[in-house]
Amino acid sequence: MSASGINSLNFAVLLQAYREGRFGPCDVAAEVLERIKARGEDGVWLHRIGFDDVMARAQALEALSADQQKGLALYGLPFAVKDNIDVAGLPTTAACPDYAYKPAENAPVVQALLDAGAILIGKTNLDQFATGLVGVRTPYGVCANPFDADYIPGGSSAGSAVAVTTGLVSFALGTDTAGSGRIPAAFNNIIGLKPTRGLLSARGVVPACRSLDCVSIFTLTTPDAHVVLEVVRGHDKADSYSRTDAGRALEIKAEGLESRTIAVPRDQDLEFFGDQEAARLFDQAIEAVSELGAEIIRIDFSPFLETARLLYEGPWVAERYAAVEPFLRDHPDAFHPVTRQIIENGSRPTASDAFKAFYQLEALKRTCQEIWQTADVLMTPTAGTIYKIVEVESDPVALNSNLGYYTNFLNLLDMCGIAVPASMRKDGLPFGITLAAPALLDADLLPMADALHRAAKVTLGATGIALPDQDRTLSVEEQLLPDHHLLGVCGAHMSGLPLNRELTQLGARFVETTATAPEYQLFALEHLTPLRPGLVRSANGYGRSIKLEIWQVPSSQVGKFLAGIAAPLGLGTLMLSDGRFVQGFLCEAHATGPARDITDFGGWRAFLEATTATAPPSSSSQNQQLQTAKMGE
Repeated sequence: MSASGINSLNFAVLLQAYREGRFGPCDVAAEVLERIKARGEDGVWLHRIGFDDVMARAQALEALSADQQKGLALYGLPFAVKDNIDVAGLPTTAACPDYAYKPAENAPVVQALLDAGAILIGKTNLDQFATGLVGVRTPYGVCANPFDADYIPGGSSAGSAVAVTTGLVSFALGTDTAGSGRIPAAFNNIIGLKPTRGLLSARGVVPACRSLDCVSIFTLTTPDAHVVLEVVRGHDKADSYSRTDAGRALEIKAEGLESRTIAVPRDQDLEFFGDQEAARLFDQAIEAVSELGAEIIRIDFSPFLETARLLYEGPWVAERYAAVEPFLRDHPDAFHPVTRQIIENGSRPTASDAFKAFYQLEALKRTCQEIWQTADVLMTPTAGTIYKIVEVESDPVALNSNLGYYTNFLNLLDMCGIAVPASMRKDGLPFGITLAAPALLDADLLPMADALHRAAKVTLGATGIALPDQDRTLSVEEQLLPDHHLLGVCGAHMSGLPLNRELTQLGARFVETTATAPEYQLFALEHLTPLRPGLVRSANGYGRSIKLEIWQVPSSQVGKFLAGIAAPLGLGTLMLSDGRFVQGFLCEAHATGPARDITDFGGWRAFLEATTATAPPSSSSQNQQLQTAKMGE
């Protein structure tokens, strides 16, 4: 334990201490800066926020009122940013000094973190231009793997991962194109979340392969990663690769591994490059998943491997070349030799090669999607082995390629994934696994990853601190942003449905899926277009819990939203199943007389799914209304 009494930097511990008044953001900021000073030149940091500026930020947070502090999901949490992501006033170098520029504004993901109360400490080292999985292709020195300095830290987001695992920050941003947000997590015994491509804005990020790039998240625990994900995700109109549905509710199908089906590569598809210890520990991870209640199925992994090979054999190398072509042409000697060799290869593929690769990828996508008919999740090692620095330097391209065996396919196939610590090797190095799923199932992966992490009985990163039995989940009120109001929606305004855009266009953010108290009736108001429900609190005791979503809406936009609600619907007070009250949609009772009572479906989404599944094919207006209500415009 440190002299300050500040030990672990994971979210639950710090936020609880803040609430109890045991210490504040100034204490944490001072402790973090002292830890960084004590480590000296460790290769982690490329640019740091000045001492006075960090302390001024912490003081400003402490000066907020209690209600304002409570509304900041990341209040007083220190974080780092990979130095290919823009921070206003600090250089962005992508680990190439001659490339450096000073952005005038923060990348949207950085701004979102600051708006949520986090404290930026600085920018971290990386494989140059995010090209590598090793963490050694940098002119700024290699940041040491804290478990054994002879071994690589993993890349390209090496500095961000090392900053988290050594307790210098609570969380960090990296990027991930081919595994850069997962390999360093595995080699540093931490969580590495690679979100669905486009779920987080990539504006203000130096592109590697712009069509594949993702901003990634490093944390000590899975609940911490979930909090950061919810803060930073969202549609960015200025980012052409941002998903328009990035603000919708992310589905969680279950709270753990019990009764889940996990796909694992066949034995003949597994590759550990002669590392028997890694092979043993992956078998052990499979046993752990099974003991936690999951069903294991073996799949033909070859289509995924074929997809992975496309990444450095086709147009995506050319995309790396396109990202830096003018700079490479004018400053060829500014590049790390290996980085230059890889990127220059991108000048060779032709347009014909690109189309052939695109056709091949589409065919592989179709084949790979077949596993989701029988499996919920794909589980692989994060890396088949780990290498010493001297080994990588003697054979940089081939060994780096080996590290991408289980990672290179993920972004090409538009999947999300999370790297999770699974165990420790006999040589004292960490071993990790990756859980992967189709796009937008990020939140569904998190409870499974958390269950595996806790079953592994490993420490928090390299801190030596035990992983808590269970992080306390922040209440909805604690997650509420300042100057926002909670709103309950039970129909066409729910995520993925036709009117949800009315919320997202106002800057509203999804909070949770919940249900009313068991005292409500739900009606299908078939005379409205699009078809929508009417929720009424029963006066005679009849009713049941009706599923709904809670969104937080900027206070300044509530009036505008209210003005757009037409009779017989309006806003009133809803009682939730846990006894809380929230403003939400209610229907005037007179409008339910001729309407169809659909209370027994338990929610609008369930009604739409059941009705469209059983409706006979027809061109009737009613059937068209059902399809519109379910799918949107």
